[in-house]
Amino acid sequence: MATPGTEYPLHIVDAFTKVPFEGNPAAVCLLQNDTDIKDETKSKIASEMNLSETAFVSCATPDTNFSRADKFILRWFTPTVEVDLCGHATLATAWVIFHTTNNQHRELKFETRSGTLSAMRKGDSVSLDFPRFPPRPLNADERRLLQPVIDICCGSVGDDSVLEVSLSPDTYKLLIRLKDDVNVSQLKECIVFPDHLLAQDTGGLIKGVILTLKGSAENGAVDREGTPYDFVSRYFAPWQGIAEDPVTGSSHTVLAPYWSEVLHKNMLYARQCSKRGGDLLLTLHPNNRIEIAGHARIVMSGKLML
Repeated sequence: MATPGTEYPLHIVDAFTKVPFEGNPAAVCLLQNDTDIKDETKSKIASEMNLSETAFVSCATPDTNFSRADKFILRWFTPTVEVDLCGHATLATAWVIFHTTNNQHRELKFETRSGTLSAMRKGDSVSLDFPRFPPRPLNADERRLLQPVIDICCGSVGDDSVLEVSLSPDTYKLLIRLKDDVNVSQLKECIVFPDHLLAQDTGGLIKGVILTLKGSAENGAVDREGTPYDFVSRYFAPWQGIAEDPVTGSSHTVLAPYWSEVLHKNMLYARQCSKRGGDLLLTLHPNNRIEIAGHARIVMSGKLML
């Protein structure tokens, strides 16, 4: 348990980008033991950071340290709740361990609410091994209940812009695919008011909404070098205290299996086109797992003083 005056290393990392101030920022706090800070205090720290997630990572065994260990306990807190899975903060955590602690392991294991996750060095990037959670079509009752949410998310691109709607019951994420003739600029300009979403009775079916669109050069879904993305997306989760998440690893555990089936591809290049934006390389493996690879930049390092 922390005593007054205790200090802990704290880093702010932009994940899924090579460029500072893009991608998705996460705070990463290094603890020797998870019990060093009470959960109530973790929640207050996450609120103080006011980022979509703050990660708290500790060594899985107390007789080692961050430079020698390859097994860790990892937890993620939004400004309001603890969450079961967070991709960008996992990438940020692995990046911090690999780049600031002199840890020479090729692979790190994280024990989390979603089971054991691994992070591996992959050239100059980090690759995450995550479960995948394919969505299924809505039934009639779910469609009727969630139609107001669909209307709120797609109102600015028109009611006839929706091609398909599905639900990932494992992650409580609603996936809304827009028609192929919608362009990336229209997706970026969609205005989604979080208060309007929170006011809807969703029956507890969803905790987040994904808007997604097939990528092509014709609709403007290309990177800085002109390479087309396979798909692009945005993600909204006001039910978890996140109005819009800049880049979301966990949403791609739903998106990747969906688009893999649509495009008949097991390797996908994706863009989350929030204002900050970020790129993800996705590989689907036959063991019902997904590899999510990306870069990160540490933009601030300091100490948390309690």
